[in-house]
Amino acid sequence: MWSNSALYRSKRGWDCGEGMKKAEVKGERWISLVIKLSGYSSILFVTLILIFLLREGLPALGEQPLSKLFGTRWYAITDLYGLWPLIAGSLLVTIGAALIGVPIGIGTAVYLSELSPLWIKNILKPVIEILAGLPSVVLGFLGIRLLAPFFREALNLSTGLTAFTGAVLLGFISVPTIVSIAEDALNTVPPGFRHGARALGATQWQTIWGVTVPAARSGLLTAVMLGVGRTIGETMAVMMVTGNAPVLPHGLDALFLPVRTMTATIASEMGEVASGSPHYHVLFFIGIVLFSFSLGINLAASSYTLRAKKRSERLLS
Repeated sequence: MWSNSALYRSKRGWDCGEGMKKAEVKGERWISLVIKLSGYSSILFVTLILIFLLREGLPALGEQPLSKLFGTRWYAITDLYGLWPLIAGSLLVTIGAALIGVPIGIGTAVYLSELSPLWIKNILKPVIEILAGLPSVVLGFLGIRLLAPFFREALNLSTGLTAFTGAVLLGFISVPTIVSIAEDALNTVPPGFRHGARALGATQWQTIWGVTVPAARSGLLTAVMLGVGRTIGETMAVMMVTGNAPVLPHGLDALFLPVRTMTATIASEMGEVASGSPHYHVLFFIGIVLFSFSLGINLAASSYTLRAKKRSERLLS
């Protein structure tokens, strides 16, 4: 038989336990609510940005004929707003930067995650994080003072301010972003994957390229997409080193000629146009094109990741 005091203590302990459980459930509900609001707010902000771009940019379709809007000449003083030189310049610089930055970024991430000694990793990791935080205008100055003169003399060019200089600079700008995210993705691969491959007789390189990298494929793709997204959205650095010439690239030497990107055009001309003018609306229409490019890249990456996830689930089942 329990005494009254024992029953009281038992009941009190039960009440305290129930109270703690209720407090934990309530706290979890608040945390879940905050996370949901954060997710919904990001969707709301992107939607509002899109609405603003459409409101300010779509009038350009009514003010400019499509043949003129997608022409091959951009000369705003004479009301020539051909977007092809700007689109081609952006694609040329972005693709060149991706060809440079992606292999270096993925290779560096693999080295840091799989091969480097701890002391080297402890040095390189903070340096990479610092490089990721450097302002783009500082990198643009470095490009003007170092890269442009070097490429002009090394390649015997008339000017060092070319699409190639912009691609090299943007490639190295994207490397810290790719390295940071790709290394985190590689570190999330369970150690059992590596141990199992080595137990079956695979070498270290076979384990890395045949097991670890494919297992972290979705995270590596995210790293690449974010790196490419930064290059296509970069403004100051690319405006300072590409020559800023709105000329349609053509020929085998197009990479070594001055170009102008869409972001550079918006940055250099938006402060000089009258609000509501055709030039103003065309600049916002360029923003719509940039938004469409970024949206398309993200949708393609998401679709690929989803298909890869479903395929791995089928194999596991």
